Amino acid sequence: MGGVVEGALFAGYHVERRLGSGGMGTVYSVRHPRLPRKDALKVLSSRHAEDPEFRARFLREAEIAARLQHPNLVTVRDRGDEDGQLWIAMQYVDGADAAELIRHCSDGLAPARAVGIVAQAAEGLDEIHRSGLLHRDVKPANILVAEQDDGSDRVLVTDFGIARSADESTTLAAGGGTAATLAYAAPEQIDGTAVDHRADVYSLGCTLYHLLTGSVPFPRDSPGAVMYAHLNEPAPRPSAQKDDLPPSFDDVIAMAMSKDPGDRYRSCGALAEAARLALADDPVVADTLGTTDHGGRRDRLLAAALVVIVAVAATVSTLLLRDSGPTATASPPPTTPARPSVNAAEWGAYAYIVETFAELLPPSPLSFGYQGLGSCLPMRGKEVTTSFDTPATPIAGVYCTGDGDPVRALEVVCNADRSPIFPGSSFVRAEGDERWTRNSGSGHVNWGSGFVYDRTIRGLLEIYFDEPSRNFCSVTVVGGDSGNELHARWWSSAPL
Repeated sequence: MGGVVEGALFAGYHVERRLGSGGMGTVYSVRHPRLPRKDALKVLSSRHAEDPEFRARFLREAEIAARLQHPNLVTVRDRGDEDGQLWIAMQYVDGADAAELIRHCSDGLAPARAVGIVAQAAEGLDEIHRSGLLHRDVKPANILVAEQDDGSDRVLVTDFGIARSADESTTLAAGGGTAATLAYAAPEQIDGTAVDHRADVYSLGCTLYHLLTGSVPFPRDSPGAVMYAHLNEPAPRPSAQKDDLPPSFDDVIAMAMSKDPGDRYRSCGALAEAARLALADDPVVADTLGTTDHGGRRDRLLAAALVVIVAVAATVSTLLLRDSGPTATASPPPTTPARPSVNAAEWGAYAYIVETFAELLPPSPLSFGYQGLGSCLPMRGKEVTTSFDTPATPIAGVYCTGDGDPVRALEVVCNADRSPIFPGSSFVRAEGDERWTRNSGSGHVNWGSGFVYDRTIRGLLEIYFDEPSRNFCSVTVVGGDSGNELHARWWSSAPL
């Protein structure tokens, strides 16, 4: 069996240099045989070449990654077998992994950079989860960071060698060959219980802690001690490791690293939003995130992390103005083809909202709707809560996060008594409004820009309805750099 030699050809590629090694193989910088392009070539370790399980896992990496096309995921370009050695050709990233960045900053990265890296990694991980897959080995070494021309970081998640379909239940304790790195492994990966996307949320929380402080969450003398800490010890406080970090990061890490998956953020993106809020250290945010009231911390933290329209609360109150006249009676929604089947039991008292917008919202809270809308939570008035088991209030809503292209968040707010909601807006900068008419009905749409979670300007778009079957609800969308972007890229094709 031939090996890989620097300066020689392998599978037609000219091998330039070795970039690094991992549990499954070695990665080389190579030149493409026909195109003026550099690739990264991963070759399965020779000690695993005859192992059918490892060969199958290696091929699975290519199959999984090839289906995922996202700016924050490394792209797989080709694969093959060269004299019995399996290889994958991947996008070459001219930069370093986050573990190397930490080695050069032993006391942790600048908080803004750490949060920025985690935010981009979260977008890639959420794309993996939307595809029904799990990464299972989220750690700094699997997060590549390339400096762009403007000095900003471009972040890509790599190494899907142990990725699994979301319905597979292999854990560290199951003996199935899973090789998640222990320093970042979720408790359920250790104790053999069921694993879902929230294990990646836990690992991303561990990664954020490492980036902020320069230390892994549980530095211990033995693997057994590390496992015990993940299973039993409270999450470490970043502010105790570095006193210049805002204390609000303590609650972010505590929630991300909760022992019970149900107590964690519902997505990696939600964790990233909470980290951005902690970084901003806004007085309002600090009041919400810095509490030591553990009994109520979870609800308040989710509210702060997920309700991104922080500085436009006036908009919500305006949206909920009621008609002083008689209450309108709802009529059945118009019949539309191929409406998704809504799981009313899972939505509970909020099912009427989802049924009203069945083509927009996910059929269940843990599935995905139009353009990847997911990680949905209920709203009681203006507050986000954690469970759809909570009773709905006279003013209720559903809040979902988007894929960021361009929608970052969307909320549907409804009056439970079916009284109409009338158009109104409170933008920092108004950009447009218009009457709209579609086959589904008619209404009014406003758009503009406003300050959101990290004091940046984001686009806002507000939609209202004329017909009694929907005029008791409004839809607010956040994303893009302006309302004009949302109007052009999202509103024109939204299923409303």
